[in-house]
Amino acid sequence: MTKRSRIFLGILLIYTAGIAFLLYRVVSDIDPRYRESAEESLVESSQLMASLVEQDVIAGAINTARLDPLFRSVYARQFSAQIYNLHKNRVELRVYVTDRSGRVLFDSLGRATGADYLAWTDVSRSLAGLYGARTSRDVEVDPRTSVMYVGAPIRWNNEIVGMVSVGKPVQSFGQFVEDARARTLWVGVGSAFALLVLAIIVSVWLVRPFGLISDYVGWVRAQKTLSIGRMARRLLDALRGGFSEMRDALTGRNYVSDYVQTFTHEVKSPLSAIRGAAELLQEPSMPQAERERFLANIASETQRIQEIVDRMMELTALETRRVLQRTQPMALATLLDDVAAGAQAAAAAREVRVTLDLRAQPTVEGDPFLLRRAVSNLLDNAIDFAPSGSAVHLGLEADVRHARIVVRDHGPGIPDYARDKVFEKFYSLARPHSKRKSTGLGLAFVKEIAALHRGRIELVNAKGGGALATLALPLAAR
Repeated sequence: MTKRSRIFLGILLIYTAGIAFLLYRVVSDIDPRYRESAEESLVESSQLMASLVEQDVIAGAINTARLDPLFRSVYARQFSAQIYNLHKNRVELRVYVTDRSGRVLFDSLGRATGADYLAWTDVSRSLAGLYGARTSRDVEVDPRTSVMYVGAPIRWNNEIVGMVSVGKPVQSFGQFVEDARARTLWVGVGSAFALLVLAIIVSVWLVRPFGLISDYVGWVRAQKTLSIGRMARRLLDALRGGFSEMRDALTGRNYVSDYVQTFTHEVKSPLSAIRGAAELLQEPSMPQAERERFLANIASETQRIQEIVDRMMELTALETRRVLQRTQPMALATLLDDVAAGAQAAAAAREVRVTLDLRAQPTVEGDPFLLRRAVSNLLDNAIDFAPSGSAVHLGLEADVRHARIVVRDHGPGIPDYARDKVFEKFYSLARPHSKRKSTGLGLAFVKEIAALHRGRIELVNAKGGGALATLALPLAAR
């Protein structure tokens, strides 16, 4: 995975984690906020009920005679209230009254009259003149039966003679909590998806004015015969191109910065050599032989800079092509034969033989120019590392789905420290015969070509010594 892809995926992960954390905090905060609102209402209701009961206190004795018919009437009332998405048609509020010892004098549900409730927090704290509240379950094993109670003291002549507690089932406002959670999650997920779609639209349709869809439609119209498999693969290429455009839009600044820094580092060395040679050439007493050597050095370093610039321009142009605009069926055997013939002169100069082994005759769909460049780069690289008197093997294999171009040399192989870096831009190993490095862009160029053709490139150490490069490409649809 490239540095750009890792940065882009890192940004997506950070964005996803941020949205998830925000939703978690908001959703987890909904239930406490609703409970606070419900408890605040129960505080006022309990104070109202305490004031009502205090009207019937006689000589410190609490009289609850009028509460029983009052609540029978309330519970029997018929009404219909549509509260947004909640339909309510019955009163769920419950009330009980205790004396100063905590014995229940009245229970609106008629369940606990005469029971000792002094152990309950709302009762004991209210009788002590403090704020008392609790949440308990009617059925211990069922959390859906939880009821929130808030108590208030009943006073007579500034003396607490009892307490009243008002309760409300949590399930009655729990429906609001669940509805708010669902709405919050949908809004959060919808907002994240909308932002992602917007990022895709901005990065794809604005970065590429004609858009990937128009490219795909134009490609379909240009086909003489339509193949479902080929169209599906082309569509996947378009989607991959959209991903790459969005990735580059988000990480482009870092990408350009890395490119400039690396390019500057690579050009710095030959420029220093040229500057040093130019300063020495200003000496009037320099022997002619030395002068010619320094002039040759300037020419060599200038050529190196030119190669770096040319390769960078080629690679940059290739990286901007997210999909291949024009492809055609290609016989790889013919292509490899031509490349091998073209490399014979360079191989002979190094006293290296190029052997060709065509075990299959596969056909792939791709860009002839780019594939020829890819194979040439691999073969040139192998010739550079092959020792004099050895052979470089260029082979072609195939299975039911892929064609494999194999390039093998018998050189020193890949050092352990370089195995993960050989496809990085500007990374190069010194050639055994010249001790000089290349531009370090050839293998990066091959990697981009392989990706454009939905293939892959591998470079490993071969058994018995040397390096083994394998370029795998999908077979053309029949």
